[in-house]
Order: sequence, then structure tokens, then C-alpha cells
Amino acid sequence: MLTKTRAIVLHTLKFGEASMIVDMFTEQHGRLSFMVRIPKTSKARVKKQFFQPMTILDMAFDYRQRANLQHIRDIRLAVPFSTIPFDAVKLSLSLFLAEFLYYCTRDEQQNAPLYQYIENSMAWLDTAGQAYANFHLVFMMHLSRFIGFYPNLEGFVTGCYFDLRNASFTNEVPLHPDFVHPEEASRINTLMRMGYESMHLFQMNRNERNRITELIIHYYRLHIPQMPLLHSLPILQELFA
Repeated sequence: MLTKTRAIVLHTLKFGEASMIVDMFTEQHGRLSFMVRIPKTSKARVKKQFFQPMTILDMAFDYRQRANLQHIRDIRLAVPFSTIPFDAVKLSLSLFLAEFLYYCTRDEQQNAPLYQYIENSMAWLDTAGQAYANFHLVFMMHLSRFIGFYPNLEGFVTGCYFDLRNASFTNEVPLHPDFVHPEEASRINTLMRMGYESMHLFQMNRNERNRITELIIHYYRLHIPQMPLLHSLPILQELFA
């Protein structure tokens, strides 16, 4: 069945001399893998740069439900980024988020709201001139709304703990080690209530930001089976002052 959809590139793996396996999150069918042949001629319609992490594509392909690898019939850039490929900080953020999403969306079927959230977030980052140091924090926390373990914010009061296993705030110290102490719990609550336009109001230094990043990743690893440590995390931790 011929399917036309937008898709976001998450991961590529070289296959032979002129092919690659590309994992994408598509608007119409969720996570899919594609076998892509890259012609060596510069005039070819399919170009290697189309498959950089977090690139947003318009494409047509023959969808086969039982196939492990789909095959693309037509493809083009849907949202050409103007700053992300040329800005070292934004590029590092996008590489981190691609790896993060590669594991978070492994079992996702069609989820148009999730797709739109990712695409709109990347479009915002591309146009941001400054004050985006907290972008990945807000992105990761709000992403949980779309994949099933958004924290329950109703129980938050000053001085409470955040139970990472049960995704909720509590006045009592949980009877397990996976919880956040009150000061950091307050920061997580604040992040959950912020958007990209207001996140610059939440001031943190690099150490504080890295600590929150580690807590969020730990939160995801508790809720997503077999989610590994992220190779791109050390690079992310060197960003921003």
C-alpha cells in the first residue's frame, strides 16, 4: 500500500557499500525501519544528508505491515533547518535527542500527537536565537505525556518528594531508592509547568542542569524496559555554562 507521510530520522546504520538502514518515527505508522540505497551521483534525488539525525522528511513508500524493512519510493526534505546543522550547540542537542528518542519510541505505533510534538519542538529549536539551555529538559519531561508516564502533578506541595517509580509527588519518603529529594522535586515540578517560551525564566548552572538531566534519564529508564545508557550524554553535559 502506497503511503505518504512525514518522518523524523532517528538512527542510521551503514549496510554494504552504498546502502544504509534508517530508523524513523513516522506520522502515519510510528516507528519503522527502511533500507535506503544512496546513489553515488550528486544528481540523485536520494541524498545522504537527508538522513542526518532529527531531519524531517516528506516521503512515499510501499507500506508492508509484516516487513522488517520498508523501501522508499520518493523522498524530500519537509522542513529544511536553517541553524541546527551549522550551530555546534544545537547540533549536539539534536544528536542527543535523536538517541534518546531512538530508545523511547521503539514500540510506538501510530501516534500523531507525539509526532507533531517532536516536529514542532525541533522547528522551535531551529528558530531559537538564545535562551534554549533548558530545551532538552522541557522536551524530555513533556514527552512523557505522549508515551504513557506523565507525572501526576496534583500532589505537589512545597517540601514533598518525587517518587520516580510511581511518577507522583508524595509527602512521605518512598520505601525504595528511586525518588527525588524536595529541592530537586520542586525543580522538576517547575519544568513540567513550563514551555519553551518561558523556560529561560528557570535559571540553573551547568551542574544543576546536568543533575536534572540525569534524573530525567533515570526516570525514563525505570519506565522503559532495557533502555541503555546514552552515548551522547557526556557531550550534552559539556554544553552551556
